Amino acid sequence: MAYFQSKPDARRHFLHIPGPSNVPDRVLRAMDNPTMDHRGPDFGAMGKQLLAKVRKVFKTEGPVVIYPASGTGAWEAALVNTLSPGDRVLMCETGWFAHLWNEMAERLSIQADFIKTDWRRGADVEQIAERLAADKGHAIKAVCVVHNETSTGCTSRIDEVRKAIDAAGHPALLLVDTISSLGSMDYRHDEWGVDVTVSGSQKGLMLPPGLSFNAISAKAIKASETAKLTRSFWDWKPMLAANATGYFPYTPATNMLYALDTALDMLLEEGLENVFARHDKVAEATRRAVRHWGFETQCQEPRHFSSVLTAVRLPEGHSANDLRATILQKFNMSLGNGLGQLNDRVFRIGHLGDISELQLVGALGGVEMGLRAAGIPHKAGGVQVAMEYLGGNA
Repeated sequence: MAYFQSKPDARRHFLHIPGPSNVPDRVLRAMDNPTMDHRGPDFGAMGKQLLAKVRKVFKTEGPVVIYPASGTGAWEAALVNTLSPGDRVLMCETGWFAHLWNEMAERLSIQADFIKTDWRRGADVEQIAERLAADKGHAIKAVCVVHNETSTGCTSRIDEVRKAIDAAGHPALLLVDTISSLGSMDYRHDEWGVDVTVSGSQKGLMLPPGLSFNAISAKAIKASETAKLTRSFWDWKPMLAANATGYFPYTPATNMLYALDTALDMLLEEGLENVFARHDKVAEATRRAVRHWGFETQCQEPRHFSSVLTAVRLPEGHSANDLRATILQKFNMSLGNGLGQLNDRVFRIGHLGDISELQLVGALGGVEMGLRAAGIPHKAGGVQVAMEYLGGNA
């Protein structure tokens, strides 16, 4: 059985969840190659080239460590390599994934100061600045921020978080989750002074799930030398030593690395700025359709709008889960569900990775037909509004 579906359906499945995203045919073909000897000379040459190439997407001159894991593993690697039991970190509850990262910190015996928000905007930079300014003894060892909160469609301004840390004269490390934004939205590890950037393969990098990343600053490497949290599989030290010659300290996900190499080529061939502009365009078209239908986006701060997904709030009394089920059953399209406190309150339209104007028009058409089929009151014509914008006629 190559591909499982709960019911036979000859139609193309439209995947518009906020990740895993669609994997381009070119990337799938790259995976379909013989597995290489991961101790042989060809692998070492490929590894060195790949590890150099991946830095361009993070916009860093420093090392990027690649794990055969999900983004959750990269979260843990970032924490255990830089912190010790009992250390304090400052986090901002921008949504479900920030909440999960906070839970992980607590399970690792890290004390997390959690700034609460309404889940309708990015990180509260003013509160971060206030907490750091009040921390005269520098007990806070790291500030952890989710760049793009996949549960809400809100993006945090990492450049402003860095300015807040610097203005407070605070030595805290800056740890940033870019699992859903890397490769789709502008991100600058070095320029924004990030110490550890966490990411995953299955979103903007257009790969299947299975790889995760830590981009690491010199300051973070220095912190790892005295960090006391237990680590073995996640330890940067043997990874960095082996990576210097293009190899890994344990068996890597060889065929996924083939895929990564090809996906990076695709991003760099298009040009990162063009990739970001493409995502900005389809995101704005989506928001225009949503407003025309008469709905709110979950994100209420325009400066924090995400370019990789739009979370749509339905009116009271209407089930987002029922709408998603209707769209899947009638039109064979998957949309993202609401997470945590947003369960059944919102549905999420993913427009990231291998996405084009025509793909988006199809997705929005599926949503509009689904709204009508589900009997949810809305103003028809949202797809036309999006098309006018995408065609340059808005």
